[in-house]
Amino acid sequence: MHTAELARRAGVKVSTVRFYERSGVLAEPERTASGYRDYRESDVRRMRFLRRGQELGFTLAELHEFDHFSQTVRAGSVSAGEVAEAAAQKLREIEEKVADLQRTSLAIKALLEAQCIDPSAPCPIVSALAGDHDASGAD
Repeated sequence: MHTAELARRAGVKVSTVRFYERSGVLAEPERTASGYRDYRESDVRRMRFLRRGQELGFTLAELHEFDHFSQTVRAGSVSAGEVAEAAAQKLREIEEKVADLQRTSLAIKALLEAQCIDPSAPCPIVSALAGDHDASGAD
């Protein structure tokens, strides 16, 4: 199948397919006699794997590592425990991001509750975003 068909079936843009090839996470396929790329069904599965992994927050490097792990587990040179540890590390990173987002949400809610009331005073939201220690606008 040609690049456009691969992109359509994988739910990505043609530019994404080319980006993945340049990044080395998708091997460049064989070419037809007329020079067109000739992708296989396995490339559709690979593109879906990459797209879904990125939607879940994995980097291309992490996805490439997971793919490498899956191949080496099948070959017997990497244990499933190593794959699980890599996934557990990613889960820890995600949980840290969630906690940080929750703290940010609470801070923004507090700032919104301390709305800019006096038009001549500095706005506490702007002060907090500027990194001032006292978000109330008083120094």
